[in-house]
Amino acid sequence: MTRDQVLQIMKENNILPEAGFGQNFLCDEEIINGIIDAAGIKPGDTVLEIGPGIGALTQILSSLDINLICVEIDKRLVSYLRKAYPDTRIIDSDFLKLRDYGAEKIDVVISNLPYYIMTDIMMKVFEEAVNARKIVYMVEEAALDRILCESSTKSYGPLAVVSELYGNIRVVTKVPGTCFVPQPRTTSAVISFDCHDNRPDKDLIVFIKKCFAQRRKTLSNNLKGCDKDKLSKWVKDNFIVENIRAEALEPTDFRDLYNTLK
Repeated sequence: MTRDQVLQIMKENNILPEAGFGQNFLCDEEIINGIIDAAGIKPGDTVLEIGPGIGALTQILSSLDINLICVEIDKRLVSYLRKAYPDTRIIDSDFLKLRDYGAEKIDVVISNLPYYIMTDIMMKVFEEAVNARKIVYMVEEAALDRILCESSTKSYGPLAVVSELYGNIRVVTKVPGTCFVPQPRTTSAVISFDCHDNRPDKDLIVFIKKCFAQRRKTLSNNLKGCDKDKLSKWVKDNFIVENIRAEALEPTDFRDLYNTLK
């Protein structure tokens, strides 16, 4: 879908980007094709597209031999998408509030993530799309620091830990603002996850969040209610200091501690 096509669709359907939804419509065919290629979609796959917008990706995805599910929060865009792609399942909903959408059957997830809800959407996908093989996101380049950062850094938190445990992450490409309508001031990046078979389940993800509940508190204070003797022994066996905080642990440490405390 080119810039001219995007502008034409916007004009014909009286669609203006909604800042409240973080809408910037992708209009670069090379980037679009790169995202599709990175997803590694196979015939018969169930593919979830979160926030299809005016269908830059949907246009290609809908032509493939797959079961495509699109979730769109903007009712104006839902109306357009249902007319443009009548054979595609378009769900009119805020993804964060969506239930019973067949998450366990999803093979591939694709989304252009608005920065302000990026973490919430990623965590929901991690918790619910438990059998996904591949995940491809477009994020603001600045957000990479929260996804790919190392322990004991300011940005390190549940998102980085779960992302590392969930799959092999690759930065596919950087995307300049000129590839969108309207043109944002920021650069974006396309990242892909090759999901591990032993990815964290929902209980482990909840546990990781609990460990970081109050960042300046020690691990022991954040894990009140757990077996203190087991926690103390685990800390002594693995670290020099007892008053360690979650930010000092490596991603694999959280799984080990979780299994110790179960």
